[in-house]
Amino acid sequence: SARQFRQADFVPKAVQVLQQTGVRPHLLELELTESLVLDNVDDSVAKMHLLRTKGVRFSVDDFGTGYSSLAYLTRLPLHQLKIDQSFVRNLGVRHTDDVIVQTIIGMARNLELEVIAEGVETAEQRDFLARHGCDLYQGYLLGRPMPAQELRQLAQALVPSSSA
Repeated sequence: SARQFRQADFVPKAVQVLQQTGVRPHLLELELTESLVLDNVDDSVAKMHLLRTKGVRFSVDDFGTGYSSLAYLTRLPLHQLKIDQSFVRNLGVRHTDDVIVQTIIGMARNLELEVIAEGVETAEQRDFLARHGCDLYQGYLLGRPMPAQELRQLAQALVPSSSA
């Protein structure tokens, strides 16, 4: 949470949890909002760099809805930008949102950042994103949240069984 990230001992606590659990740090991706990062840029950058040296990755969540100071993007050890669903929702409906999404994708690619779109619910949205270079997305396009057991059953049904 933002409150935890702002705590002075956040980095050592996070490193301790990684060590205690044995989680491989490169599999941990922390999502930070623009407003959290910009609240205290120097502190955020320092914490992110320390965790990055351990292998932790960072994503800016809801990109484009906060203060959107582009200057900080070059200072942060980011791995990914997440396009806010408010822009994705209006793809193909509102030309300005089409342009904003294309711009975010292009900027992320030029900065060698992964880009993921939030709130993808239709094939048309997914296809638009794919045409413009975004092939990662979150949303209800492929399914709604479900209990873990149902997800396991669905996954098993999709995997072809091997016949002996």
